[in-house]
Formats: sequence, C-alpha cells, structure tokens
Amino acid sequence: MVSSKSRGVEVRHLLPLLLLLAVGEAGRGQVRYSVAEEAKHGTFVGRIAQDLGLELAELVPRLFRVASKGRRDLLEVNLQNGILFVNSRIDREELCGRRAECSIHLEVIVDRPLQVFHVEVEVKDINDNPPAFPVAVKTIRFHESRLLDSRFPLEGAFDADIGVNALLTYKLSSSEYFFLDIETNDEPSQSLSLVLRKSLDREETAEINLLLVATDGGKPELTGTVQLLIKVLDVNDNEPTFDQSVYKIQLLENVANGTLVIKLNSSDADEGSNSEIVYSFSSDVSQNIKTKFNIDPSSGEIRTKGQLDYEEVKLYDIQVIAYDNGTPSMSGHCKISVKLVDINDNSPEVSITSLSLPIREDAPLGSVIALITVADRDSGVNGQVTCTLIPQDLFKLVSTFKNYYSLVLDSVLDRESVANYEVVVTARDGGSPSLSATASVSVEVADVNDNAPAFAQPEYTVFVKENNPPGCHIFTVSARDADAQENALVSYSLVERRVGERALSSYVSVHAESGKVYALQPLDHEELELLQFQVSARDAGVPPLGSNVTLQVFVLDENDNAPALLPPGPGRGPSAVSQVVARSVGAGHVVAKVRAVDADSGYNAWLSYELQPAAGGASSPFRVGLYTGEISTTRALDEADAPRQHLLVLVKDHGEPALTATATVLLSLEDSGQAPKASSRALSGASEAEAVLVDVNVYLIIAICAVSSLLVLTLLLYTALRCSAPPREGACGPVKPRLVCSSAVGSWSYSRERRQRVCSGEGPPKTDLMAFSPSLPQGPGSADERQQLSESEQFGKVSLNFSPIISKIVLFPFILNKFIMPGPPKYIS
Repeated sequence: MVSSKSRGVEVRHLLPLLLLLAVGEAGRGQVRYSVAEEAKHGTFVGRIAQDLGLELAELVPRLFRVASKGRRDLLEVNLQNGILFVNSRIDREELCGRRAECSIHLEVIVDRPLQVFHVEVEVKDINDNPPAFPVAVKTIRFHESRLLDSRFPLEGAFDADIGVNALLTYKLSSSEYFFLDIETNDEPSQSLSLVLRKSLDREETAEINLLLVATDGGKPELTGTVQLLIKVLDVNDNEPTFDQSVYKIQLLENVANGTLVIKLNSSDADEGSNSEIVYSFSSDVSQNIKTKFNIDPSSGEIRTKGQLDYEEVKLYDIQVIAYDNGTPSMSGHCKISVKLVDINDNSPEVSITSLSLPIREDAPLGSVIALITVADRDSGVNGQVTCTLIPQDLFKLVSTFKNYYSLVLDSVLDRESVANYEVVVTARDGGSPSLSATASVSVEVADVNDNAPAFAQPEYTVFVKENNPPGCHIFTVSARDADAQENALVSYSLVERRVGERALSSYVSVHAESGKVYALQPLDHEELELLQFQVSARDAGVPPLGSNVTLQVFVLDENDNAPALLPPGPGRGPSAVSQVVARSVGAGHVVAKVRAVDADSGYNAWLSYELQPAAGGASSPFRVGLYTGEISTTRALDEADAPRQHLLVLVKDHGEPALTATATVLLSLEDSGQAPKASSRALSGASEAEAVLVDVNVYLIIAICAVSSLLVLTLLLYTALRCSAPPREGACGPVKPRLVCSSAVGSWSYSRERRQRVCSGEGPPKTDLMAFSPSLPQGPGSADERQQLSESEQFGKVSLNFSPIISKIVLFPFILNKFIMPGPPKYIS
C-alpha cells in the first residue's frame, strides 16, 4: 500500500506538469475573458501573455500587438506585465445593440516567427439604462359610454439593456376607474392595456391623471415613467374594432417600393358619420417606421416606402389607430408585426492584413504570408462563407478561427523562375444564387544567393602575337549570375599559380569589374608558347558563390630571330668553315656543309641557303643546296681552278621581313695524292649523312602510315570544329595563319629543344616537326641543282615523294593544326 505521505509527494510533483499542459492547451485554443461595460480605465481583464504561453521578455522583441475589428482603443495590453486592461469606455449598447451575446474579438499577433492568437472578450451588461417611454405625457380619450372592462392599449417602455436588466415590470398609480393589465405572449414585447373598472361620468370627472411606472430587473433598479392624461368624452359610444389585435406579416427584404403589406379592415357598430373610419399610425410610431411604411387613411392599406434591409432592422412593430367620424370620435387599435426575411443580397467581404512580404525564396513550408478575414452581413446559409485560393499549388489557406484564415506557403519557391506571384482569394457564400468577392495580394519573392556565376563555356582559346605592348587587352571574360542585386554582382580574379619560376600575376591580370584580361608584359613565343590559367568569378552574396573558367592563350610567333650559324666542329667559330678538297673529285661531290638554326617557329624558322657570286663575276665550280646547306661541286675540278676558294653563303629565313646571316666557307684545293685524308673524311661524312638520311626515311614511312590511319578521325574532328563557334582572338591582333610549303626537295628536319614552351603543365621540352611538300615553284639555280643532286638527296626525294596522295595526307593534319586546332603548329628548320 502507498502511504498518504508518498501520494502527497507525487501530487506535488504532478501539479507543475498539469499546469504546463493546461497553459499549452490554452495557447493552442481560443482564450476568453469577460469584462463589464462602463468599466474604468485600467480595469484588469486578464493575463493575456501568460494565458497565451508567451514570455514577458519576448513581447517587445517579437513585436507583440493586438488588433480588433472596428474600435481599436477599447482594450490595451501592458507590455511590461502582459496584462490586458480597459483602455477606454465600453458601452455595450453602442457596441452590440440588443444582441444577446456581445464580445470584442481580438487578434494577438507576434512576429519572429509569425503567430496569431484569437482572444474573445465578452462584454457583460450592467443596468446602466433606465426604461424609457416614447412620450412623457400620453393623452387618452375615453367615452363615458364605455363599458366596464373596456381596454385601451398602451405602448410599453423600452430598455436598452438586455437580460434581467431589461426585464420590465409596470405599476400604475392607484385609481378607482382604471387598472393595468399586462398580457405576456410569445413576442419579445409585452402588451399593456388600461382596463376600465368603473363606469365613467364626464359630468362628475372630466379628466383623470395616472402615472405609469416601469421598473427594470437590474440591481440597483432603474425606473421610467409616463403620465397618462385620460379625457372622458361624451356621445359616440361605439369604437372601431379589428378582427384581431395583432397581425403578423413576413416580407422579403428586397420587396419593391410600394408593395402592399396588409389591408386593414375594421368595423364600427354605429351608423352614419360615427361609422366612417380613418386609419393612421399611432403617435407612438417611430420616425423610422414612417420612413419605411405608408398607410392609406381611407382604405387601410399599408405599403412599403423606401428600401427595407434585414441587416439593419429585422422586425417592425407598427401601431395603427382607426378613428370614426363620430362626435366625439372613437378609435380602435391593432398592431402589425412585420418580420423581414433575409435574402442573399450582400456579397462577402475579404480583407488581407499583416503581410509578411517579401518572402525569401528559401522560406520553409508553412511560413505565414498574410492574415485573411472574411465576413458576410447576411444570415444563416446566406452568411456562410467558403474561401478558395489561386494559385493552389504554391500557397494554401489555413483556417485559424471562424472566418479567419492564414495564407501559408505550401511549395518551394524559386525567384529565378518566378519573382512575383499574384495570389487571388475568392470568398463565396452559401446563398442561391451565391455571391462572391475577391481580394488579391502580390507576393514578392526575395532573392537568396543560390546561384553561382556561370560562364558561357568552360574554356576559351585566345591567340596573341608575341612582343605585344605591356598592358595590352587580350580578352574579356563574362559570367552571368541568375540572382538579383548584390547576389548577382560579379567580380573577377586570377587563380594564382606558378608559371615556371614566376607567378602568373607577373604575366597577366584581370579587371575585377569588367573581366578584361591584360598582358602585363611582352610575351615571347620562344620562351612561352601556351599560357593556360583560370579566372575566377565570384558574386557578392553571403556566403559568396563562384566558378572558374580556363583561358588558353597561344602566343603566335613573329619573325624576331635571325638565323644562327652552328659551328662545324669543336673549337671552330660559327661563321667560317674550312675544308680541304681533292682536285680529283667529280661533279656533285659534297665537299662541305653550312648548318644554321632559327629560334622562331614555323614559316619564320624555314631556312634557305644561297651562294653569293664571287668577286669579279668569275663562275664558281661549287653550288649550295637550297634547303640542305650542303656545298657540292658542279663539275670536275681542274688545274685552272684557284687553289683557294672563298665562298660566301647567305642563310635566310622565310619571315616577313626575312632575316639573314652570312657564313664564310674556305676550300683548299689539293691534288689527290696530297689530300687522301681529306677525301676519305669527306667520303666518310657523305656516307654517314646518307646513312642518317636512310634511317630518317624509314621513320618517315612509318609516320606516314600512322598519319594516314588517323585521316578519318581528323576529318570528323574538323567537321565538329567547323560547326562550333570560332575562338575569339586577342585584342593585340594575332597573325593570320599561313600554310607552310616546301621546296622542290622534300625534307624532314627537327628543331632544337626549347624550354618553357607550354605552361599548362610540367613535362619535358617538346620538339617541332615540319613537313615540306615538293610543290613549290623552283627558285634561282634550281635547274642546275636538279641535275647535280647527290645520290643521298635523290634517295630522300624519292622516299618522301613516292606518292602525291600520301604527301597530301601527311601535310593535311599539320594544315588543320595551323588553322583549326587550339594552338599554333610548331615548325623548325
């Protein structure tokens, strides 16, 4: 068994938990308070912050506010202690009239996050309105011939209060002739009648003064009085009578002006003028009834006058008097109770408040955007309103209270797709036919930084001539950001790295705003053929987003290097060649060779050799190969030839303009017995050259076969590149690509190795290969050269040009490389 002490401990522990649960339930539901009307300023209504589950410290930061429909200054909240108090005078009768229920509906709104609470404050009635009669003095005419128990209807008093405070009791001052009869029926009002208890005698009593007192049921009681002045009339002793004392009529509120309400028919037992009846409204009828209805004095027809509105007045009680023309005139009374029937003549009303705009595109689902209130002045089904929303796929309406809705987010937003939504709320009532009303709100979507800058393509190829001026504009990068404002503000920067021994920023720079890329120094094709780097684009959002683009800058060669002569052997100068030649050698014998290289590439590095005419115009027995630099005899030497031959060889490239170098060759002619070593050395050199050339031709044939097999792939690549946009050229003006052709003697040659030719990555230096096709026009002296070709040259020519078709196949990829591929072809001499 559990002791009572332990049960007490458990109860003490459960009380806080139960209290928290109760507060939580209150915060989720509707909070109700009550306050008496006419309460003084500052009267305590309720601890609204505590009942809604809000902390006092968060009321101000979360923008705690109270909104009420209609009057906004009746109630107020102290943000220091969270107490709801009376701010100004509350008059229940002014606020709600005679409605049984009267309340003030408050919307309590807090932000961050947005929450809405509904608070209803019931206004309780107090007895602050005394009963009031329509008139202060009422004159009643009674004939002396009236029978006992004759009745005269009286207009009761009106009390603006409700309930017990409006429950009236009547008391008539004491009289021997009259007493007061109160008849209670199913109508809201009571029927009062002044009843004759003793016969009247005008000659004895001509006037009787009575006081009618009305007392309400409030505490303390309030009273109202009316003085009844009764005049006793003589002669005409029959009054007009109606077939019923109360007529109940129902009218649609939209009846046309002049519609017949009722035709009264009263009778009088007298004859002649005493039976002629005239109808009129009672003097107690309010002015509002007189503006809405009209009575025909002779026919007793009551017709509508003006427009009736159920929403203004639902019930009209019309007192009618029928007078006869007797002397004195007598009257009969009846009441017409006109009850209006509601029709659907009022469209719903839609109001949108507390907009939380603009809404961020990354707002979570369920975020409250606006508060929507709907109302319809009609009653019953005609006043029942339903709401629909367009569009329905992004937003939805959540009912928070009767006729109160919250517009909330129901789908993911993307400002880049749609930046603004026009949301239309349609309210439709349940009438037949139904009426509707619409209200729209423009929902602007605020941008967040969710898109990185994007380049049109991931890589750009740029051609720039070498020796460009410092600060030359070579290219412009441009990235687009789909975001807005600062989130779309793009800035550019280099992705720094090392280019050999130097930093990338020493070669190029990029303007942060325009994206223009500048070459900071003159570029040298011989030092740097390809500069590959990345440019970063970054927006100004928080956090910033970015992307990179690759630039391949090809440095195009210019003819800025003259041919350089190579020394013929160790210990010799590069500009003079000495050789001993036997006089016994025949025509076409190679006696020496001039070697030269050019640091340029391609066409600018293609060298040709020319033998300058001897002084005095004497013919020389020697000639030089146009592209080989080999010096050979044109005929057999004889004794008439000078023992010392001084030859001047001009080495020239094919650049524009061409650059040249001059080599001096000294030949000593000796008899065959005197220079056997020289001859053997020459023969040995020729044999070695022939062997080397044969080896080169073997590799050449292999290369031709390999290149031929790639022809189809090259054609496909060419077609694809032709369909794509041509690469942009640098602002410094790249040179026009040119096709390099060969001499009549086709040859293959290799250039010296160069350092730092391609800066996109580390790797061994590359060599340049250049092919010459035997289709050039013949230069000066070419006819003699064809006649005097050495066996090795003839062999090379035959091996290189054995088929014109294969020669074109070999040359085709290099043409494509020059004109199409992203990078210039590499040539050497």
